Amino acid sequence: MNSETRTDPEMIDLFVIGGGINGAGVARDAAGRGLKVVLCEKDDLAEGTSSRSGKLVHGGLRYLEYYEFRLVREALIEREVLLKSAPHIIWPMRFVLPHSPEDRPAWLVRLGLFLYDHLGGRRKLPGTRSLDLRRDPEGAPLLDKYTKGFEYSDCWVDDARLVVLNALDAAERGAEVLTRSPCISARREDGAWTVETRDENTGETRYFRARCLVNCAGPWVSDFITRVAGANSARKVRLVKGSHIIVPKFWSGNNAYLVQNKDKRVIFINPYEGDKALIGTTDIAYDGKAEDVKADESEIDYLLGVVNRYFKEKLRRDDVITTFSGVRPLFDDGKGNPSAVTRDYVFDLDESGGAPLLNVFGGKITTFRELAERGMHKLKGIFPDMGADWTETAPLPGGEIPNADYESFVETLRETYSWMPRKLVHHYGRLYGARTKDLVGDATSIEGLGKHFGGQLYEAEVRYLVAREWAQRPEDILWRRTKHYLHLTEDQRKAFADWFYQSDLANAA
Repeated sequence: MNSETRTDPEMIDLFVIGGGINGAGVARDAAGRGLKVVLCEKDDLAEGTSSRSGKLVHGGLRYLEYYEFRLVREALIEREVLLKSAPHIIWPMRFVLPHSPEDRPAWLVRLGLFLYDHLGGRRKLPGTRSLDLRRDPEGAPLLDKYTKGFEYSDCWVDDARLVVLNALDAAERGAEVLTRSPCISARREDGAWTVETRDENTGETRYFRARCLVNCAGPWVSDFITRVAGANSARKVRLVKGSHIIVPKFWSGNNAYLVQNKDKRVIFINPYEGDKALIGTTDIAYDGKAEDVKADESEIDYLLGVVNRYFKEKLRRDDVITTFSGVRPLFDDGKGNPSAVTRDYVFDLDESGGAPLLNVFGGKITTFRELAERGMHKLKGIFPDMGADWTETAPLPGGEIPNADYESFVETLRETYSWMPRKLVHHYGRLYGARTKDLVGDATSIEGLGKHFGGQLYEAEVRYLVAREWAQRPEDILWRRTKHYLHLTEDQRKAFADWFYQSDLANAA
């Protein structure tokens, strides 16, 4: 497969464009069926939309009012499948929904939560309960005028790590993963695709011959179809911007909050990284370049205003530690309201010229595994000998935890590494799960983990991420594979970047 010239490059089965959650999921599924796969990403894994989500594996409670019952049901079923497959990066969370009489009526909220509890055949997660916000502790941070509420279950996910773990599983099953290697051309020639990539770091050009091309480029899906592949599709995506803010956590307890605004949007207020809160998201039509997206001041003010409508402690602009914004490539179903545009996904299979092109439009992080599986069903006629479905019961790397019981697992981890500070055990356990032993290696003391950069960041983790998880730059480590950037000072982040580029890792990456 390693060919630098166009002379007879090795034939592969599937060339997947896009290293977000859908592309990584498709590559993993296909590799596990025995297909020869290459996954190509123009930037870092999860650098786009897939690291800028609300960090939830959920059914989408608010989609019920748009009558998206099938989508919600399938997402609720997937919620429990994913929880079992990666209990280290996905875990249950309870959401408090204070009721405001000015917005949706209580009976409608109660009906929606009843459906949410029962549509997906919930097995592991506790059901909804009513709250008296005047007496229950969950009501303490809320304004006194909110007296009634509900509490329901969904799941938290480390979205960027979910992408990386899918890519890692794909690679361990034989796929080749190319990062910072944009696909610069793809042409149908003699019944197959001739694909050209260029490594941004080395300038190396590579050529591949592929029986099928899968386009999971997310916000760039239409651009790839026309500009790179020279093809056409009647389907389009609609770009919707979602922005989040991160502030210091301002309530006690592990529960999150979901509040309804007067414009019918709902905003999540979730505990984040221990002592912080993640608040979002906005839903705004977007027509700029996806790579240029950022939260603007009006969005920040909007989110602060919604929170301050419900909570006693008032947030100010100075409380915002940082922001992030992502572009969701939603399938354009013609709906006028961005919040009402479907979060469902659609396939478009173009088999002209004897070289199939499968384009993926839309989708959400919760349904990526199902999307990948159904995408492979679309290609059954092209690969009749490929293996059967397998991902529903297979753990992701690090998720090989007995009975998917993370709490018991982390207790064992604490006993195994009794010399390690409790916070560091928790950090490694949550990010790497059963693969923690590969990161720690032969270390028997904190000094054995190498240089300490501040917070919970040690050299051993950095070297592991470069060697195993395609990390090539300081931001790959601090922002996506971990969230160390939130726990280091600006001087510590700069010192780490200087060390990284001066170390042997810069060349190794």
